[in-house]
Amino acid sequence: MTTHTKTSIPTRPLGTTGPTVSALGLGCMGMSALYGEADRAESIATIHAALDAGVTLLDTGDFYGMGHNELLINEALRTAPAAARERALTSVKFGALRTMEGGFSGIDGRPAAVKNFLAYSLQRLGTDHIDVYRIARVDPEVPIEETVGAIAELVEAGHVKHIGLSEVGADTLRRAAAVAPIADLQIEYSLISRGIEDKILPTARELGIGVTAYGVLSRGLISGHFTRDRELAPGDFRGFSPRFQGENLDRNLDLVDRLRAVAEAKGVTVAQTAIAWVLAQGPRHGADIVPLVGARRRDRLAEALGALDVTLDAADLAAIEQAVPADAAVGARYPESQMAHLDSER
Repeated sequence: MTTHTKTSIPTRPLGTTGPTVSALGLGCMGMSALYGEADRAESIATIHAALDAGVTLLDTGDFYGMGHNELLINEALRTAPAAARERALTSVKFGALRTMEGGFSGIDGRPAAVKNFLAYSLQRLGTDHIDVYRIARVDPEVPIEETVGAIAELVEAGHVKHIGLSEVGADTLRRAAAVAPIADLQIEYSLISRGIEDKILPTARELGIGVTAYGVLSRGLISGHFTRDRELAPGDFRGFSPRFQGENLDRNLDLVDRLRAVAEAKGVTVAQTAIAWVLAQGPRHGADIVPLVGARRRDRLAEALGALDVTLDAADLAAIEQAVPADAAVGARYPESQMAHLDSER
């Protein structure tokens, strides 16, 4: 297994107008929600380890644990060394409406709501600005121009540094970019989720918009650590995900076994191979794509950072493509009810 030991890691720009960030970002959602109970002390230690390694991009959402995740990041940053804290950049999603029971009840992209969501996030994070601010899903009742326009006003006021988007299609991306500069599009992209390659990724590149890729390990499915007999904790999102169900899971893990053979031939792990593949995609060696890794523990973080030291040549990429062809995965990436909310899937 490759272990990353450097105190600084490569950087990449978020598009032509966004900030320069670490080539890997830390997705913090799993420290608060959707994957069962998390260890608070270990979560904070993992954020500290990421900052110490040179990770600068921390990604969250105001609805992750109904504010819990933002408070967690606040605590982690307050207790981190000053230099690391000053380098950290926050990427925040907003707009998802929650119920008392923890369910999702819609999305709100109205300008007044945008400013309200931000006020609460600034308070929870303990900061006077957010580096990249984005609506989590497009509000079907509010034109994207109005939502982005509201964020642009917050940029002018100094409360937000850059505007991002999440899970939008190519047409929406163009409409948003016509209103204000868009730093990046956050969207699922992995070996088994390659839908953006047809229209969305080329459009982002044409417009000079970066991509922060989440789900690069498909919620652990292609990490090399998920087993067929694993019992998921109550409330774990994967218990409802089509790719983790019955025969779908068996067939998808068959793909992982094939990927494992490629990884072992290189002396690296399955997870490192999958992350390195995303890092290697596109022009300039994928420099416009920043993968987000959802590590909740320091050992998983160390493994993910090791992907930065994995070089995939043409033969490696061909072997990976043969092991896991595009569209080889079985099952949608979200349950049907949630797929309906994805502008990127229309």
